[in-house]
Amino acid sequence: MENLNHRLESLIRFRKELHKNPELSGKEIETAKRVVSFLEQYSPDEIRTNVGGNGIIAIYKGLKEGKSILFRCELDALPIKETNSFEHQSVKNSISHKCGHDGHMAILCGLASELYHQRPEKGNVILLFQPAEENGSGAQKVVKDENFKNLNPDYVFALHNLPGFTKNQIVVKEGTFSCAVKSMIIRLKGKVAHAAEPENGTNPALAIASIIQQFDSKNQPDKTIENFSIITPVYSSFGQKAYGISAGKGEIHFTIRCQTNREMEKLSNELLKVTEEIIKNHHLECKIKWTESFQANENHADATTHIKNASKLLGLDVLEKESPFSWGEDFGLFTQIYQGAMFGLGAGKESPALHHSDYDFPDEIISTGVKLFHQISKEINHAH
Repeated sequence: MENLNHRLESLIRFRKELHKNPELSGKEIETAKRVVSFLEQYSPDEIRTNVGGNGIIAIYKGLKEGKSILFRCELDALPIKETNSFEHQSVKNSISHKCGHDGHMAILCGLASELYHQRPEKGNVILLFQPAEENGSGAQKVVKDENFKNLNPDYVFALHNLPGFTKNQIVVKEGTFSCAVKSMIIRLKGKVAHAAEPENGTNPALAIASIIQQFDSKNQPDKTIENFSIITPVYSSFGQKAYGISAGKGEIHFTIRCQTNREMEKLSNELLKVTEEIIKNHHLECKIKWTESFQANENHADATTHIKNASKLLGLDVLEKESPFSWGEDFGLFTQIYQGAMFGLGAGKESPALHHSDYDFPDEIISTGVKLFHQISKEINHAH
């Protein structure tokens, strides 16, 4: 593996270049160009661009028939102002790679370099650089794209770096790895009146208060139970700062998290019923919109076993997590359609948390990600 060590320097340089030039979900045009020109050094058999937006697919074909294995990373950054002052800090004032997607891209580019030097013996290895993960729209667009549809991978894998876990530790879990998450926007319309005669209007304030209370009663924060759920009010407004006027409209937004997609569907329907009843009682009109929807990552047992076997072979420390992560990750859509799994790669116990303004992906874990992805592909298509 000394070859990879030789290439690590250029991967780290590339990661820092990506970090310096972040782009938001759906706008990853320059990021995609950078990735394509990096990949071209390692001659994939095929490169497809503009997949589901700015997505890229690179394919390395094996010498013999075998399974098709897809590895996925993300292209987008976050609307967060960076507080780090190192040389590769973001050149964009309020955009930065605070989720480590720059590191995930470097890992997949490292895998491309391995596959170039050591072509797959069997089957195909597909590298997917996915756009717009952060707002939950990218996976869906990729899956619907004609350029993706005909690939039909037998397995799909992704990793996520995990601050708070020992560097290079592999975190696995059968079943739900990360939760189903979606957001609900409730817009209420009543009737404006004079604040001295509120009875002549319909003020949404009490309906909003009632929705908050009733939603709160459905919280089940214990992650060890199957109907675990977190319902968080994230934004609310009604009326205006005009003290003679009783408000005539308002809105309230929630983010909802569940352990499985089935539980999410059940809870969503319950919350809709609760809302409809409250609106009826308060004689309001209402519009409900769902947004930023992430399917739960429901890991397949077989795929998880391949991750564990490959990790053991590489002598990596494996941690089997008991409860799922409560954040959402839109790779969940891929594990709904294809057999696959997502796993965690420890980013260090001292690392700032994901989405924090001072977070930076640790370069020391790049080679572990590359080696493990490569070993998984060999593990599945090992030549008998």
